[in-house]
Amino acid sequence: MTAEERFGQPEVCEVPGGGGGGAYRASAGPPHDRSADRAADRAAMRAFRPQRRIPAIVVALLLALLSLLVAAETISALLGRPLRWIPYDRMLGWAASTLWSNPLFLLGSAIVTLIGLALLLTALVPGRPSMVPVRSGDPDVIIGLRPKSVTRALEHAAEQVPGVRSARARMHGHTVAVTSAGFGPDGERYGEAVRGAVLSRLAALDLVEPYRVDVNVKEHR
Repeated sequence: MTAEERFGQPEVCEVPGGGGGGAYRASAGPPHDRSADRAADRAAMRAFRPQRRIPAIVVALLLALLSLLVAAETISALLGRPLRWIPYDRMLGWAASTLWSNPLFLLGSAIVTLIGLALLLTALVPGRPSMVPVRSGDPDVIIGLRPKSVTRALEHAAEQVPGVRSARARMHGHTVAVTSAGFGPDGERYGEAVRGAVLSRLAALDLVEPYRVDVNVKEHR
């Protein structure tokens, strides 16, 4: 089924002026279709949202061990037989005799702060998704492509341009960087042709998120 049959209107490929890059977007459908399309897009984005599983597992294990240690110390103290796995007396004595300006205290505070900031950045900064969501028009139908499959399709589209011998595409966030090698010194003409071919292929793939296209043309010797 083509994009026209699914959405009722053809895909629109736009290349902004200036020659520095390009971006594509799908044309808007009828009002009653847009809400369903947005719901389907949100479902696909949620399904393929990168998850920070390893940091979450590490933090969860550390917190679980700390909770077990505190629980064991508390219960043993209530029973009159403290385990004293944690040297409270020495810790209290060190805290009472240590100034805020002590280098060891400042170093420990800095380390704890850096660890906290690293965990916060890990949670806030999105990771690299394993799949690129594709529009389906149905929230119950989730479709995704591997980034490598997308870049291969874009490389193939660029290599179909007359005069282009080879092309390599990479995805960085919401930018697709295409490096093509062609014959002849007219790099600007090749660049516009490659950009147009890549944008057309992106529109045909019908990805949920828009991508900017940057093209670098190298003369093949």
